[in-house]
Amino acid sequence: MKKQFLEVGQIVNTQGLKGEMRVDPWCDDPQFICMFDELYLKNGDTIKITKSRVQKNVAVIKVEGIDSIEQADTMRRTVLYINRDDVELDDDVFFVQDILNCEVVDVDTKQSYGKITDVIKTGANDVYQVTDEDGKNYLVPVIDDVVISTDIDGGVVEIRPMKGIFDDED
Repeated sequence: MKKQFLEVGQIVNTQGLKGEMRVDPWCDDPQFICMFDELYLKNGDTIKITKSRVQKNVAVIKVEGIDSIEQADTMRRTVLYINRDDVELDDDVFFVQDILNCEVVDVDTKQSYGKITDVIKTGANDVYQVTDEDGKNYLVPVIDDVVISTDIDGGVVEIRPMKGIFDDED
């Protein structure tokens, strides 16, 4: 089942004296966080973003009601969430949290290789860490030649593995 609220980042520090906060993005780009006027806290409360910008590799946000460095400091280590209904993704783009625990199956033989336990960002393409029943990890590049289809609702990712990924070297 898909989570309604998804982790998008964590407040890691203050910025300046007037209550701005630095957010470590847990998404592809800190600009993504800056798209929102409202973010959510773990307890379900909302915070209203009055100003945001990207600075190097973090998002800097100003929140309504937080007007001093002391107030901002109390928010440090707070995890921020988005409501999935506030985002429209392209057809071939998925939230990492939706990909995790999907079963990885060979598109041709229907053999199950395990479940996706991590998504690693490499720059060129993502890599799925697939963990089998014995706890052994395999790395599957997320490229068109390998990942054939992704069914988030069904919890299945079909692949055509490259030689060597699953110990099948001759």
